Amino acid sequence: MEHLHCKPTFLNISAQKREKILSVATREFSENGFENTNINLIAKKAGVSVGSLYKYFDTKRELFLTVVQAGIRQLEQTLEFVYQSDEPILAKLESVIRSIQRTSRDSELIRLYGGISAQENADLAREIARDMEGVSARIYKELIRQGQAQGEIRPDIDAGMAAFMLDNIFMSLQFSYACEYYEERFRVYAGEDILDRDDFVVGQIVKFVKSALQRQEE
Repeated sequence: MEHLHCKPTFLNISAQKREKILSVATREFSENGFENTNINLIAKKAGVSVGSLYKYFDTKRELFLTVVQAGIRQLEQTLEFVYQSDEPILAKLESVIRSIQRTSRDSELIRLYGGISAQENADLAREIARDMEGVSARIYKELIRQGQAQGEIRPDIDAGMAAFMLDNIFMSLQFSYACEYYEERFRVYAGEDILDRDDFVVGQIVKFVKSALQRQEE
């Protein structure tokens, strides 16, 4: 997804109208999945004609990819902001965790991402996964290498594997605040009130990550 999937006409309409269409489309795709989403219903709920929607996007697939692309840009902006800060590596990771807690609750984008792995269209799922995961993989690996260069992270850790394991933790946490199944799973493991104990969750994850990444004092 290196290019825009919308037509130039979509970029020429007002920002408010673009946001409305993308918001409605995100909700419909997250609730119904790609195959079962009706583009006519998206047009109706967004307050535009079906004909107008096809002036902005050639196909439902292009609309879906535009929704995902917008989410990837938001993710990249958030992670880049954290990465560029002058905080120590663990403080940066804590910022990522708190951002997940803040943005994942009732997040239609997270629910949409959660359903991507179940896409019947394997090519579409692979394309989305490569673009979406590419952003977090790049920034998490840069964070690990930065921490190693500054002596905050053990030098014997592979940046790619460490980034992969970090992302698994963060992805699971996102779903635990956004999807009913994962919310219940979170309660089973960590207690019925865990969704109301944000500071505790942050502290425990930071301790876990610290024990994995930092050299233990002798």
